[in-house]
Amino acid sequence: MNIAENMYVAIDYTLTLESGQEIDKSPAGQPLGFITGTGQIIPGLEKALMGRAAGDNAKLIVAPEEAYGPVKDDLFQDIPKSQFPTDVEISPGMAFEAQGPRGPFMITVAKVNDNDTITVDLNHPMAGKELHFDVNVVEVRQPTADELAQAAASFSSGCGCGCGSDDAEADACGSGCNCG
Repeated sequence: MNIAENMYVAIDYTLTLESGQEIDKSPAGQPLGFITGTGQIIPGLEKALMGRAAGDNAKLIVAPEEAYGPVKDDLFQDIPKSQFPTDVEISPGMAFEAQGPRGPFMITVAKVNDNDTITVDLNHPMAGKELHFDVNVVEVRQPTADELAQAAASFSSGCGCGCGSDDAEADACGSGCNCG
């Protein structure tokens, strides 16, 4: 059976950047399961998996536009230093969890300014990055009623990143935030 729309798929994968740095990996014996067409994985990976079957291995490259989108300059914002913990020396590259109207989201320090502000990057951490997947398709089958119900529930409640909204926090996920 080949991967097609509305199929249950389980994959073992390793995700690396172009540099070879490993970013993520499915735990041994615990493949990532999802239903195609429900926005549970980034669009470019799902598209590259279509037509494959259980037992197939593939090295796939997903462009930023098919993953978490390009880096958006308008998602760099200056925030007063007073909004950050006072017991921590803030430096570029540090990540903090912020609270937004849709729940927590991550921000990354881009620059510490001389004017008592900190420039933060609200882009998804993988925005602008080409993603390299080494994938083994473990299982392809029709989803069960329970799996379909879970996928529908997660789709209707959203992914928490606010896709489709006009605010910066919502855009922070990029175009591949998997809200559907």
